[in-house]
Amino acid sequence: MLKFLCAGATALALTGSCFAGDAAKAQKPQYVIISFDGALHLEQWERSRALGQKTGASFTYFLSCVYLLSPETRKAYEAPGLPRGRSNVGSGYSREDVEGRLGQIWTARSEGHEVASHGCGHFDGKNWSAKDWAQEFDQFTTIVADAWKLNGIDGEPRGWQDFARREIRGFRAPYLSTNKGLFKTLEKAGFAYDASTVSRGPALPRTRNGVAHFSLPLIPEGPRDRQIIAMDYNLYVRHSGGKEKPEAAAAFEQRTYDAFMATFEKEYAGRRTPFQLGFHFTLMNDGAYWNALERFAEDVCVMEDVKCVSYRDYLAAVSEAGTPAQGGT
Repeated sequence: MLKFLCAGATALALTGSCFAGDAAKAQKPQYVIISFDGALHLEQWERSRALGQKTGASFTYFLSCVYLLSPETRKAYEAPGLPRGRSNVGSGYSREDVEGRLGQIWTARSEGHEVASHGCGHFDGKNWSAKDWAQEFDQFTTIVADAWKLNGIDGEPRGWQDFARREIRGFRAPYLSTNKGLFKTLEKAGFAYDASTVSRGPALPRTRNGVAHFSLPLIPEGPRDRQIIAMDYNLYVRHSGGKEKPEAAAAFEQRTYDAFMATFEKEYAGRRTPFQLGFHFTLMNDGAYWNALERFAEDVCVMEDVKCVSYRDYLAAVSEAGTPAQGGT
């Protein structure tokens, strides 16, 4: 059972009143923002949506647009400076696979989740110019908007075009690799936020020229509380050198859960800065990190004063409440 440590008290069960004082009652909500990069496998779409339904959480899916192209239509994408059809992450597996993903995207949207941009071909854009980034964003919009027609799939939902061309206003760079050209292009293209940087612990977003900049936090993890980005891939590399080690999956899962909970508890009992977690649709180390995420979300997202929301909905909530959403410069 989940435990919290309170000043002047022993560990209490979550169902107890660890923060029942007047000061705690006046606390702002604790926000948790969970996102997924790439958004390929249909099974993980279903699994994440089931977690949202179970816990009341809404997620941000940073979509790679090549996953809306089949092997036959992959040449609709042209990365900056590369031949048509080139991608670091392939494409959708088949026309049927793409059709299933389109359905998952539309269903997730209807359930209150956010779809945002992860670009298209998952290239490291640190040396891209602003023009290159603009090309990538233009291709993302075009491919998402035309995905049904490009792949010869019937049943494009009413409202899809508006969704593709106007509703997707968040971005995370592949490899968290950014440069000045990216930030200038985000501003010019009217994005609401970027979630590509890293901070020393949970931090409020900083707004620059109309774009909110979110940072995945470094959090303490493992026996020595070494800092690590709160993302499943980084944990995978630390735990097993980026190679599968299924025999240790249970230990890796527990370490991950403990790390998430320790950071959450600190914020919950203190400043209540939003806690951001980044994930992928790949089940690394026999699913250890997804298992830990599900345990974490099932424990904290159901709490009355915790809101597990997408980036879009966090910005909307703090704007509506008139709460400062911006960190220091």
